[in-house]
Amino acid sequence: MPYKILVVEDEPLVRMLAVEVVEAAGFEAIEAANADDAIKLLEAITDIRIVFTDIDMPGSMDGLRLAAAVSDRWPPIHIIVVSGAKRPEAGDLPDRGVFFSKPYDVGLVTRTMHRMLEA
Repeated sequence: MPYKILVVEDEPLVRMLAVEVVEAAGFEAIEAANADDAIKLLEAITDIRIVFTDIDMPGSMDGLRLAAAVSDRWPPIHIIVVSGAKRPEAGDLPDRGVFFSKPYDVGLVTRTMHRMLEA
């Protein structure tokens, strides 16, 4: 059974591309359009291993706040944060989090997902 990765992205076409990256890497992608939906999915699906989130999103929290919430509530989950507009400051990412600028290197993201899940 493939590992589950939650893709959180408000732009449908960008989310679709991220889902393709996750699935091409051999994982199961679960989709959320914002952080609020992501939290509901994390509460319902207990075997999500990575959250792959954009920073800029509408709703009650952005991707960095989502990353912090995931780290607090679900410490074993790894986090990949991406953005084409913002760059996190030192200390903005949780210990199990990494950042990639958009457009990101698909091969590097894929290798990072595999490395996270082998750890």
